[in-house]
Amino acid sequence: MEKVLLSGVLVALAFALVHGIPFDDKDLATEERLWNLYERWRSHHTLSRDVGEKHKRFNVFKENVKLIYEFNKKDAPYKLALNKFGDMTNQEFRSWHAGSKVQHHRLRRGSPGGTGSFMYQNAENLPASVDWRHEGAVTGIKDQGQCGSCWAFSTVVAVEGINQIKTKKLISLSEQELIDCDGRDNKGCDGGLMEYAFEFIVKNEGITTEAEYPYMAEDGRCDTSKKNSPVVTIDGYENVPVNNEAALMNAVAHQPVSVAIEASGYAFQFYSEGVFTGGCGTELDHGVAIVGYGTTTDGIKYWIVKNSWGPEWGEKGYVRMERGIKAKHGKCGIAMEASYPIKTSPNPSRRKISKDEL
Repeated sequence: MEKVLLSGVLVALAFALVHGIPFDDKDLATEERLWNLYERWRSHHTLSRDVGEKHKRFNVFKENVKLIYEFNKKDAPYKLALNKFGDMTNQEFRSWHAGSKVQHHRLRRGSPGGTGSFMYQNAENLPASVDWRHEGAVTGIKDQGQCGSCWAFSTVVAVEGINQIKTKKLISLSEQELIDCDGRDNKGCDGGLMEYAFEFIVKNEGITTEAEYPYMAEDGRCDTSKKNSPVVTIDGYENVPVNNEAALMNAVAHQPVSVAIEASGYAFQFYSEGVFTGGCGTELDHGVAIVGYGTTTDGIKYWIVKNSWGPEWGEKGYVRMERGIKAKHGKCGIAMEASYPIKTSPNPSRRKISKDEL
C-alpha cells in the first residue's frame, strides 16, 4: 500500500514539474481559493516574499491564472500551464528571460558573417523526421536564469551537437566562458549574437567544458586559465539562407542549428505542451536551437526546439514550434537568423577530459 501511495506522489510531482501546478474552475471561484492556489504554487517553487510583495505578486498571479484558464478552454493544438513564471508580469518576463536583443545585435553587425556558402544547399532524400536527442547529440536542458545569455546557450547546443556527430562524444560545454570572455562584440547577460560566439570559439581555438567553467547566471571576469584550456574546436560556421524553411530543414537534417525567435508573448511565457501555433512577431529577442523536426498524427509540421529556461518549462524544456507556415520568416521569425558550426579538425589533445565533464 505504501509503495502505491509513493508511486502516486511521484507521478503527481512529475506532472507538476512538466506541466506546472494543476488547477480547475473551483480554484478560481473565490479570492480565498485563488490565494490558496497561489500559496500552493509558491510552495512548489520555494519562493519567499515579504507581505507587501506577496500581495502585489498575487494580483499578477490572479490575472495570469485567468489568462491560462481561458486559453486552455480553446481548441488549440497547444496548452498553457501555471509554470514558474506564474507571478511575473509579461514585461518582467520579457526583461529577464527574453532579453538577448538579437535584433539589435544583428542591426549593429549588418551583413551576416560566416563562410558565405551553404553546404546543405543540394541536400536530398531528407528523412521525414529527425530528433538529434535520440542520436545522443543533445545534452540535458539547462537554465539561463535571470541573465540574457540565451545567445550563449543557443551557440553551445549547436557546438555540442556537431562535436558529438563528428567524434561520437557528447560533452557539455561552457556558456559561462562565452559570457565572461567573448566581450568584444557580445554583451554577456545583456544579450548577444550566436555568430559572434562562433567566431570567438574559432579565434580562441576552442571552448572548454561546463564542468571546468560552470554557469553562474551573471557576468564575470574572464578566467584565462580556463579559457586557454579548450576541449572542443570548430573550424567556422555558415548561415542558413534567410527566410527559407526548406533550407533550414536541410541543415537540421544534418546537425542541430542555432536560431533566434520572438519569445516574449504570454503564450510563450506559459507554453506547456503541443505544437506552438500561437501569435508572435519577428522582433527577435531570444536565442534557441532546433534539434529536430517532425509531423503530428493530424498533420501539423513542427520544429523541435531546445530552450534554456529549465526542464519545468514546456515539454521538459523543449517546445515544438509550427513548421512550414505561409510567412516566409517562419513561426516567430525562426528562419531569419539561423546558423551552424562547421567541424573538420580534431579536438585538442592537450588535456584529457574526465568522466565528470562528459
